[in-house]
Amino acid sequence: MTSGRAESATILVVDDQADVREAVSLLLADEGYSVLGAAAPQGALALLQDQPVALVLFDMNYSRDTTSGREGLELLAVMRALDKHRPLVAMTAWGSIDLAVQALQQGAADFVEKPWDNNRLLTIIRTQLERSAAVERARRVGRAAALERADKSPGGIVAEAESMRRLLDMTRRVADSDAPILITGENGVGKGLLAEQIHRWSPVADEVFITVNMGAIPESLFEAEMFGHAKGAFTDAREARAGRFELADGGTLFLDEVGNLPAAQQAKLLHVLETGEFERIGETRTRHARVRVIAATNADLQAMVEAGEFRRDLYFRLNTIELRIPPLSERPADVLPLAERFLSIQNRKYARSLAFSDAALKALREHEWPGNVRELAHAVERAVLLAGDQSIQPEHLMLVGQSPSATGAQPIVALEDLERQMIERALNHFEGDVLHTAEALGLSRSALYRRLEKYGIKTA
Repeated sequence: MTSGRAESATILVVDDQADVREAVSLLLADEGYSVLGAAAPQGALALLQDQPVALVLFDMNYSRDTTSGREGLELLAVMRALDKHRPLVAMTAWGSIDLAVQALQQGAADFVEKPWDNNRLLTIIRTQLERSAAVERARRVGRAAALERADKSPGGIVAEAESMRRLLDMTRRVADSDAPILITGENGVGKGLLAEQIHRWSPVADEVFITVNMGAIPESLFEAEMFGHAKGAFTDAREARAGRFELADGGTLFLDEVGNLPAAQQAKLLHVLETGEFERIGETRTRHARVRVIAATNADLQAMVEAGEFRRDLYFRLNTIELRIPPLSERPADVLPLAERFLSIQNRKYARSLAFSDAALKALREHEWPGNVRELAHAVERAVLLAGDQSIQPEHLMLVGQSPSATGAQPIVALEDLERQMIERALNHFEGDVLHTAEALGLSRSALYRRLEKYGIKTA
């Protein structure tokens, strides 16, 4: 949903005053929304069980009493139990700020005071529907990615080495808690994979898993990315946007490369981690997010703390539990199982049935793997593309640092030459079919055509 107007969005208005329901219905109908009405909580719950409602606008007081808001809070609790992702907006009498705060604390997305301002009410509804749509998109993408990863990585994390078995045992024990977890380890060891495993073993496994690379966010855009912004908050803010904390509400937020966070932004992150509160840029209203935080870094945060480069209080907030993933050089028992798994994945991807030769297996065992699991995965994919229909030999792995005399490896070639070889082999395998070649190489057809022209490669 790119705007607040959406004929498919149905809004339920719950209020015991018929004139209120009618006024809101007319306003929303003019904006293109479908509107349902209920005079009491019982009727509202019946409609929610029977109708696809995108948002609920509900009063806090009904016939039992007129001021305490108890009925509204009870209705809020039941509606949250039915669907904790549906936006619920409370309506309170003017001046009932304490009651509105209670509603927000118990799960309401926002509130509006009676008598309401039409523009404010429409802005709240548009914002909440946009956020709901963004969260659902993120959830769908996350589910699709999880299914794809599960298909490509059957059996979960490889843990033949004793050190990895101990790590996974500890991971399973701490995943049930909501304590912040810090994952440490060298580049390429699989910190993101372990973070996803924690999420799958956690009580919020059915909720969204949001990843953000802290080192990739420009300092000037940090607050907009993490906390969101209102429409018009700055030059390019053409519409309101939810930040990563808001998108991750109820689920897991994975802060990757947290050691790269500039000092100026560390205090802002700490405040949200401590309070769960933040404001979008261009807004003054405080929002709340309940997220399970997992952070990861390849940096020595303790040393950074001592050097004054990383806040001590933020470090302690992030590492209630620290999980260190050992480098691949410390768990040689995992190398061949990982290689076989990656080979199975690449055989399926490129429609091959290759196997490692004994010499290739020896080369895999003897390599030091400075790039860890990521280097191994890339080496296997490269070998599948270079091997053609042969078995995989050491020279197809092209492992940096191996002696050509010991392995028969060819000299290291330029990346452009390697890319050209991969394209030529893939084209040959698919008998010149550009579409299948592009799909196998993970390229669009236009991207492949540009490379064919660049390298002067002819197709039949």
